[in-house]
Amino acid sequence: MITVKLKGYGEIEVEKNSTLLDIIKELEPENYRRYLGAIYDQQVQSLTYPIKKPMQVELLDITTVWGYRIYTKTVSAIFVMACEELFKHSKVKLQHFLGSGLYAEFERNISISHGMISEIEKKMREIVEADIPIVKEFLSKEEIIEFAKNRGLDESVALYETTNKSGDEVHYIGEFSDIFQGSLAPSTGFVRAFALKYYFPGVLIVFPSFKNNYNINNYVEQKKLAKIFSEASEWAEIMGLAYLGSLNKLICSGEVGDVIRIAEALQEKKIMRIADSIKEDLDIRLVLISGPSSSGKTSFAHRLSIALKVNGLSPVTISMDDYFVNREDTPRKENGDYDFESIEAIDLAQLNRDLICLLEGEEVEIPKFDFKTGSRKSSGKVLKVDKLQPIIVEGIHGLNPALSLDIPDMNKYKIYISALTQLNIDAHNRIPTTDTRLLRRLVRDYQFRGFLPERTFEIWEGVRKGEDVNIFPYQENADVMFNSALAYELGVLKKYAIPLLQLVDKNSPWHMESVKLLHFLSYFKDIDQDELIPNNSILREFIGGSTFDVH
Repeated sequence: MITVKLKGYGEIEVEKNSTLLDIIKELEPENYRRYLGAIYDQQVQSLTYPIKKPMQVELLDITTVWGYRIYTKTVSAIFVMACEELFKHSKVKLQHFLGSGLYAEFERNISISHGMISEIEKKMREIVEADIPIVKEFLSKEEIIEFAKNRGLDESVALYETTNKSGDEVHYIGEFSDIFQGSLAPSTGFVRAFALKYYFPGVLIVFPSFKNNYNINNYVEQKKLAKIFSEASEWAEIMGLAYLGSLNKLICSGEVGDVIRIAEALQEKKIMRIADSIKEDLDIRLVLISGPSSSGKTSFAHRLSIALKVNGLSPVTISMDDYFVNREDTPRKENGDYDFESIEAIDLAQLNRDLICLLEGEEVEIPKFDFKTGSRKSSGKVLKVDKLQPIIVEGIHGLNPALSLDIPDMNKYKIYISALTQLNIDAHNRIPTTDTRLLRRLVRDYQFRGFLPERTFEIWEGVRKGEDVNIFPYQENADVMFNSALAYELGVLKKYAIPLLQLVDKNSPWHMESVKLLHFLSYFKDIDQDELIPNNSILREFIGGSTFDVH
């Protein structure tokens, strides 16, 4: 007999080669399907993995990070399977998340109608009810290229032909097979809660998640975010850079310089358009910039300031940090730590008074927050602005109405910025925007703050929770959204990030996350020519060499 320490259940004696699925069926015969996978030996493992030695195990349900990933990937695989059974000559693309829904569409501009969605959902329900086992198999590089060719997965062929990977995993669901990154549930019957929502020209696959209180009927539409994702996808298609294999080929052929120049020029064009919009509306006096961590807000604010000057304006910048309340008045989190990301950490009354005085043409002394003493002090910096001097305020709370409550909406221009990755690994494996931002942060924190990766991972967990409360609920308040992701950037970040991720100890709580990112980066070819990246690029905020004061 083998002893298994099962978190939440205690020690259990089992026969050798038993599976965790066998165990939880005995423990919870009516509810065993709520578990999707498990963590042991610092890896996410299938519940069908045979137990051969004593181990400590944590079961994963949909409320855990890894369990949620398994759930969404499994439903996505069933969606692809259903589409292929129903529409054999149409190819599905899994694109990006919009809140608790994953947007998907068919290639070649084929729209998905209401009737087609009903057929797909019906077929998905049939697949779920059939409770088909999901089996994975590792194929060598040569085998997986041949597999992709036979399946008509041209973008996957290009990917594996341009990587140094020895091979990859293929998942089988009955007679259906495909390449899906990461773990899937033991069988199709484990994922029963989902919904398909018409979202022209495609469809949203809605999952239960903390974003909708695990109720698929609580989906909140994000129209503006959807539009910016759509624009990014269209540009990627035009450039032939929808999938990673295409980028890798350009890197191999020495043509990546053009990709860098075009990507940077596109961002410059969009910044100038925003500056033009501000110039054209004489009522705009306050420009508010918000976005999640590592979206490039600081570099963007500098570049927007220059673009406004080109348009004959003279913008001034106010730092939200200088309006922090004194340390003793800072709200605290449940664990007792200071909550510097709460909007209550800002002296809203003083900020609004100063903004009103400035807009009315009065002189205002802007405070200076001393982070060493944890208090505000006199700065001696007196500011006075006229109608040709828009005030730029950059910070995470920019789109929260409470920040500038006393300022009329007609005088505000609200900008949301985030790194919304337009590149996908292939048609059925996307690149999460959160991973791009995390890699940016890992590199920047080490380069400019001396933080080792485990420190950044630790901070990141709190940052992400703060974003869900303080940023994402207000993103649709934006007048315009700016996508700071660059199609080429992960090829650049790779050489900085890999040595850092390799420092994470196997016993670290962040080991699995570091392994996931290392696996993800292994698909990218390196871009070594940093000299091709302009010194005003948003990417420079993270790798260094920026012409702006961004740290």
